[in-house]
Amino acid sequence: MTRLAIVINQERCIGCQTCVNACKMENNVPMGMLWNRVLTVGTDVMDGAVGTYPHLTREYLPMSCQHCENPPCQAVCPVGATYIDDEGRVLIHYDLCIGCRICMAACPYNARVFNWEEPVRDPDFNYGHRNVPVRPKGVTEKCTLCKERAEDGKEPMCVVCCPTRARTYGDLDDPESAVSKLIREKSAYQLLPERGTEPKIHYCK
Repeated sequence: MTRLAIVINQERCIGCQTCVNACKMENNVPMGMLWNRVLTVGTDVMDGAVGTYPHLTREYLPMSCQHCENPPCQAVCPVGATYIDDEGRVLIHYDLCIGCRICMAACPYNARVFNWEEPVRDPDFNYGHRNVPVRPKGVTEKCTLCKERAEDGKEPMCVVCCPTRARTYGDLDDPESAVSKLIREKSAYQLLPERGTEPKIHYCK
């Protein structure tokens, strides 16, 4: 068995948005859409701060699909478009998706986007990995943990491009993997544990 995962060290994250743009370019994400976001904890603006000057703090929370063990998006999909593959990734059969967006409503992490219009890209051509499927109008899409890169034996682009090495990628089922060690040693946590979704994306500080 394999359960691919990412551990994100929030102490290392500087909110530079490199992972956001690397993900967008690698996965041919259209204009106006993001699979990966970096939120500023406690604020509703980018690079906000918490507290009163001069006692201010700032903390970043990278956010994308959490690749849950018990994904609510899969449970509610009426056509079986959402599934978990043999590597533990939560993926979408775009040819099955009917655009009902029930999965978006069910996701507690707000991790999916929807193609309301014909996708627009700037520059005006497809970019990124050669095997990434081109998503049409009327389907949902989201992070795939760079499935196509993994098939080439490579790490997700967000992991590769992070300038502070805040992201670590590996197999949760291997107790000696870097992610497993980080989870143990750093007491890593999951988002919204009370929802019982068991995300494979973990955070530590």
